[in-house]
Amino acid sequence: MDSTNHLVVRAHRHSVHGGLGILPGHESAADPVEIQGEPAWATGRVVIMPTQFAFLTLALLAVTSDYGSGGIIPTLQWTPRRRILLVARVSVAILTATGIAVLLAMACAVAAYTSASGALTLNGGDALDMIEKVLIVLLAGSSLAVGLGFLLRNTAGALVSVFLLVLVLPLVLPLFGQWLTNVANVLPGAGVIHLLVGEGDDMTWGSAVRVLSMWAAGALLLGGTRLVKDDANQ
Repeated sequence: MDSTNHLVVRAHRHSVHGGLGILPGHESAADPVEIQGEPAWATGRVVIMPTQFAFLTLALLAVTSDYGSGGIIPTLQWTPRRRILLVARVSVAILTATGIAVLLAMACAVAAYTSASGALTLNGGDALDMIEKVLIVLLAGSSLAVGLGFLLRNTAGALVSVFLLVLVLPLVLPLFGQWLTNVANVLPGAGVIHLLVGEGDDMTWGSAVRVLSMWAAGALLLGGTRLVKDDANQ
């Protein structure tokens, strides 16, 4: 395992346990030779892997909370042109979730750099790479969440669906043979894992982006169609 991948593994382990950027930085400072000069931005990338679900939930609730409370009825009375409502809800939910996630990733990278006592770097090129990947993952993921929210009109059902597609199935299916591995590779979670963690030898940057884009577009199309065509109380 090269030093960059070793840093990624450290960041991933500590982000899951709540340390975000600070604990990986402290551990890097304790063993600076092995990861000397590696980008701190890897920490920001990997921190988004577990925390993305908070942002996807935020985007999803912007849609499903109205259905759960019955507020969708007066909302549509105030905005009877449903396509306008769709564009507004989608734009606000997706951009808000994505913007907060990018800020968190950058903050975690800076925290790791600060606590690493000079063992890590903050190069601009690595920053752009991290921001690009986080943007792709969150734009696609929040689009998927919002689309499923409009389609299912139920917070629990949409949240479970997102969790299965993004995390559970891409990790579990490959355990049961090559055929199910191929199925896992066309799920959005496979693209997320490849972009954020660098795992998944069967995928490339382009294929990961295509998979995420297709799921995001499909969910928005189906969810938007139901909003426009179906009664809000069905």
